[in-house]
Amino acid sequence: MTPPPATRRRGSALTAAIHLATLEELARTSFAELSFDRIATAAGTGKAALYRRWSSPEELVLAALTDPATGFGRPPVPPATGSLRADLIALLTGFVHALDEPRGRALRPLLAYRHQSPGLFDRVWESVTRPAQEVLMRVLGDAVERGEADPARVTERTASIGPRLLLVEAWRSDAVGDDEVVRVVDEVLLPLLSG
Repeated sequence: MTPPPATRRRGSALTAAIHLATLEELARTSFAELSFDRIATAAGTGKAALYRRWSSPEELVLAALTDPATGFGRPPVPPATGSLRADLIALLTGFVHALDEPRGRALRPLLAYRHQSPGLFDRVWESVTRPAQEVLMRVLGDAVERGEADPARVTERTASIGPRLLLVEAWRSDAVGDDEVVRVVDEVLLPLLSG
């Protein structure tokens, strides 16, 4: 890979370039292979810029994944369409599109090798996955209030089924189409949640 030409960036522009390079490098390789050397080269900056800001690649990965501009720093907004089906399709379509971006592709090696860095995995779970799951639980709670979902079937486990199925599909096929989201909603989630 040819590094981009060196440009003198500062502040948020430099941080964004480093975050994006981190996510792209992680997605391309693995967490075990990730280094400040590789990230600095990919970002077109010197290693010193990274060492001044983060104490380790683990801290940098967490910063990149939780950054609102490059990562998952902003949880999804509940669609509030008034329909459980439409809300689920909107949320899960956003999820599969994110899986195809650097931030989503960077999650794959972290999930696959979570046993090598369980502390980082736990922190990513709490700061990236849990907020998105809370939004999904809110959508399901709204559906219960509208009579579209059985309250006994709305649990964290049932809320995680759609994202898990789509994540496995993304691993299997490398990309998930919107039609697959509709099939997961119509064939799995709606029958499960409505009882």
